[in-house]
Amino acid sequence: MNVEYTPRARADLQEIADYSRKTFGRAVAAALETYIRATVARIAAMPESGEAVQDRQDVRVVPLIRYPFRIFYTAADETITILHIRHTSRRPWQGGA
Repeated sequence: MNVEYTPRARADLQEIADYSRKTFGRAVAAALETYIRATVARIAAMPESGEAVQDRQDVRVVPLIRYPFRIFYTAADETITILHIRHTSRRPWQGGA
């Protein structure tokens, strides 16, 4: 499946990369980036693997287990759209823009 990122998801990735590099160093930032890429590849291979988000059945979510983030996405036709990558300590995402 093809993978697309919304502008919000791209901004999330940049923010995560900048913060982790500044706070934890290049090695941790690189490991986190690799883990996010692997998780997105798994989502693309198995789009139904994510849990449906309550009240938004078209949106699914996958936790990053080793890191405190969750990836929100939709799957339609042959495209996975990454909507948002959110830190787990933040209040639940309402699915807005």
